[in-house]
Amino acid sequence: MGRWCSGRMAGQGAHVGQKQGLCATADNPRLLFTKNQTMAFALDSSAITHGIQLAVAPVFLLTAVSGMIGAVAGRLARIIDRARVVEGRACKDASFVAAAYRELAQLRTRGRLANGCIALLTFCSFLIGLTIILLFLGETTSFQANRMAVAGFLAGVVCFLLALVCFLTETVIATRLLNFPLLNEGAAP
Repeated sequence: MGRWCSGRMAGQGAHVGQKQGLCATADNPRLLFTKNQTMAFALDSSAITHGIQLAVAPVFLLTAVSGMIGAVAGRLARIIDRARVVEGRACKDASFVAAAYRELAQLRTRGRLANGCIALLTFCSFLIGLTIILLFLGETTSFQANRMAVAGFLAGVVCFLLALVCFLTETVIATRLLNFPLLNEGAAP
């Protein structure tokens, strides 16, 4: 490929019938401005291929996030089901009311942690998707979005880590709720 510079006409390296307003080399054939300042994108297959490769890497994090959203959503459904059972039992058994209030308070805390985890994971997915768009645009056009892409990716990873903390906290609370009357009585099998 040659070099196209301003002032060259068709047959001298410029696109047919257009006078170029910016230089583009074989190393950087990304964006060319015509005389009337409309953008003509040079389709360089290697730049597009490299852009797709850059954009695909964060997709693996999206896969992990989607799996975690499914796991936390399942836990939230179990929390809701358990709260319904405890409420129903408390309405029928007056001696169970005090224990029901304690368990419902812990279930509410677990539910809030699960909701927070899902919100952080959703925001993480949004930021990673935005990062993919910025990486692809930065690679295939002259739009310089490298810093925004790095900031978006790091913010997404921070959201993912905070979601993991919420998940860990919720599971710790869940295991503290374990109460096996048979073990508490000291009966051996």
